[in-house]
Amino acid sequence: MTVPVGPTTRRRQLGADLRRLRERKGLSLEEAGALVGISKATLSRYETKGGSIKWPAVDALCREYGTSEQERQALVKLAKEAKTRGWWRSLADPIPESMNLMLTLEDEVIREDHYSCMYVPGLLQTRAYAEAVHRASEMRCTEQEIAHMVDIRMKRQELLDRADPPHIWAVVDEAVMRRMVGGREVMREQLRHILELTKRPHITVQILPFASGAHAAAVGSFVILGGQEPELDVVYVDIIGGGLFMEKPEELERYKLAFQYLQVQALDITASAALLNRASEEL
Repeated sequence: MTVPVGPTTRRRQLGADLRRLRERKGLSLEEAGALVGISKATLSRYETKGGSIKWPAVDALCREYGTSEQERQALVKLAKEAKTRGWWRSLADPIPESMNLMLTLEDEVIREDHYSCMYVPGLLQTRAYAEAVHRASEMRCTEQEIAHMVDIRMKRQELLDRADPPHIWAVVDEAVMRRMVGGREVMREQLRHILELTKRPHITVQILPFASGAHAAAVGSFVILGGQEPELDVVYVDIIGGGLFMEKPEELERYKLAFQYLQVQALDITASAALLNRASEEL
């Protein structure tokens, strides 16, 4: 499988490598920054993967840290390539900041683990369902704004058709299937769309039935975005007005464990498909 390596993955990998090299050298942020003429705050931002980074600074840091020539060239290359822009940057209308980051991360994942308790995961939504979701938003949007956001969602779904698509594993609460979003016809089309998608080898959907009772993720929907390096994984949690991104090891561990519990508590793949099919026929 060809692993996608995009600008955000490169930027986050670069930050992790710079911190590792500095700590190996036994230097503080202030000491290391002074060696190459940058501030403690700037170097801290470099290491914590925030904002842009100048490749000459990376080159100078590598020389001070005593890296091999091969490693120095590799890190400078990462710094240069981290400036690559994604397809969404060319859109005329603005994109909310949380969505901007989600698109950036999602463009580079090799897997996504979704738990959904309110709506069908965005990557699995039909256009009509997505439009109904946006119309129900607490933020009153114009038809033009709704169309813009739905177009982005539909564009996101193109990653499912890549030659080497990420593996999407979704645990969906039964309440999502029963919630009448957009009316009977829209829901029937949506449930059948999910059934069609599950025929693809890289898409797995499990239903968490009401009968499961209390479960491991009563707090709400979330997505675990996974890359080729587990330490670079990110959790996205839905909140009103946007989303919250988390990447601390303890946060990642908590959500990964919760998702494992949800997989166990949910119906197996065959039973989930049967329930989806039954629900669509009942509409």
